[in-house]
Amino acid sequence: MRIFYASDTTPNSSFQSNLWRNNLYQPLVDLGHDVIEFQYELRETFQNLDISDPKQRSFISRNRPKVSKELLRQIKAAHKEKPVDLFFSYFYDACVMPEAIDEIKAMGIKTVNWYCNGSYQLHLVSNISPHYDWCLVPEKFRIKDYLKIGANPIYCQEAANPKIYKPYDLPVEFDVTFVGQAYGDRPAIIKHLLDNEINVRVWGWGWDKYSSEAKAKKDSLLHNLRGCTSRVCKKFLKTAGWKVEGTENQIPAENKESSIALPASMLGGVLTDEQMVKMFSRSKINLGFSTCWGTDEIGNRILQVRLRDFEIPMSCGFYMVEYMEELEEFFEIGKEIVCYTDKEDMVNKIKYYLKHDDEREKIRQAGYKRCLQDHTWHKRFEMAFHEMGMNNLVDLKITV
Repeated sequence: MRIFYASDTTPNSSFQSNLWRNNLYQPLVDLGHDVIEFQYELRETFQNLDISDPKQRSFISRNRPKVSKELLRQIKAAHKEKPVDLFFSYFYDACVMPEAIDEIKAMGIKTVNWYCNGSYQLHLVSNISPHYDWCLVPEKFRIKDYLKIGANPIYCQEAANPKIYKPYDLPVEFDVTFVGQAYGDRPAIIKHLLDNEINVRVWGWGWDKYSSEAKAKKDSLLHNLRGCTSRVCKKFLKTAGWKVEGTENQIPAENKESSIALPASMLGGVLTDEQMVKMFSRSKINLGFSTCWGTDEIGNRILQVRLRDFEIPMSCGFYMVEYMEELEEFFEIGKEIVCYTDKEDMVNKIKYYLKHDDEREKIRQAGYKRCLQDHTWHKRFEMAFHEMGMNNLVDLKITV
């Protein structure tokens, strides 16, 4: 197929990564498709996605027509040169005008949008989704919600590219590690592991704010400002998230997680894509969390299959993640990956597998074999294209 592809390199605007280029664009090329990439700098677009924010809304209103106009110009040029079969995007409402998608379809080009934050941010694609021919959806429980807004969803779970996520012959240096952003219940769980004498290390965006040293400095500064009554001090405290009532300043209850303090020595910064994959080989146990950033309408934790659930086993790392039923569709629990049900179960299983090297190695190798066999993006796309009725694929054996 001839595919016109449009996306930023990563959905994580806070740091540089080639996450989606490695996992979406490259497998399409590997499969033998003629892939034309949208030549447009989308980073600022992906940094302004929330139309409810006045500043971002202003940017979106100016930027979205520009992106749409250039997208149509490039697609028309590519289509004129040689017919394009499919427009494949990772777009939010903020990226493109719905009318632009309609115009692409009017050229006889099929359209599909991949999006993986629908578990808690479906509203950010609810405007454009009904205009695509299909939406690739990894959150099974959101399928019905896509249907409600008039979209045509296809269940397509996440995966990993074996050319990127692969084992490295490196010394195993760490007992337990987690690579990922610091949010939700993650800091509290990591603190629980430390309290139970588990030697855990973390890397990723946001962990630095939980450093005991950084917290001590912040607490000292805010303590010195408690008695301040000037307008400037009150403004500062409000900006910092403190409640100001006369001369009394209190930390609001929702900021209770800020009381978590972790040793700076166990906190690492953001890793490059390659450093992250290598870390999976440097660790005896790689942790995963099944909760996403937000909660549902009544405040319950939202669990979902994550990209990391495939990245770590594909890199031949031993993987331990919170149990959720959907994981059983992709792995044999206890034989290919290990799951925990709560913090105490997590502690017990970590201690067990740190003492049983042979069992850990057997599970690690089995998870790697399963991912190579069943959980590549190449297989996911083959299945999705088959369901879309676009079967004119180039069947290539992907070597790793």
